[in-house]
Amino acid sequence: MSPVPPLTRKRFLAGPADTEALGAKLGSRLAPHDLVVLTGPLGAGKTTLVRGIVHGLGSPAHVRSASFAWVQEYRGRFPITHLDLYRLRDVSELGGIGWEEYLERPGVMLVEWGERAFDALPDSRWEAEMTLEGEGRCIELRAFGEGPVAALRAGFEDEP
Repeated sequence: MSPVPPLTRKRFLAGPADTEALGAKLGSRLAPHDLVVLTGPLGAGKTTLVRGIVHGLGSPAHVRSASFAWVQEYRGRFPITHLDLYRLRDVSELGGIGWEEYLERPGVMLVEWGERAFDALPDSRWEAEMTLEGEGRCIELRAFGEGPVAALRAGFEDEP
């Protein structure tokens, strides 16, 4: 059986409310062991998207950038781990923050600046690439692997 081809959906987000709403929609469709890798420049809305995802996973937690602590954990339908790899200098530093242990947990992992750990990413994952577009943002959601592709197809059927 051949691997499931990746699936992509792209959307313009007019502001933070749109970003959080899309995050909540995504969060409501995530499953245990899902990994969401968020990429994009400073100010693109990665943490705002994380806030929506966390709320979509049923957590009322106040979400803030994990930049200074590297890792924030929240409780929702299942455990949520929010990592911010902005300060990661080399993929070899991942062991020091418990990367492998977090990947093995039955919760969801949200990783800002995830491109810095590209070589350590599992094949099955979500990617959310955010870019600045005038006064708004553009997000390109990509799903890799059977579970994420099926969830993206079912949950975002109204998207081009």
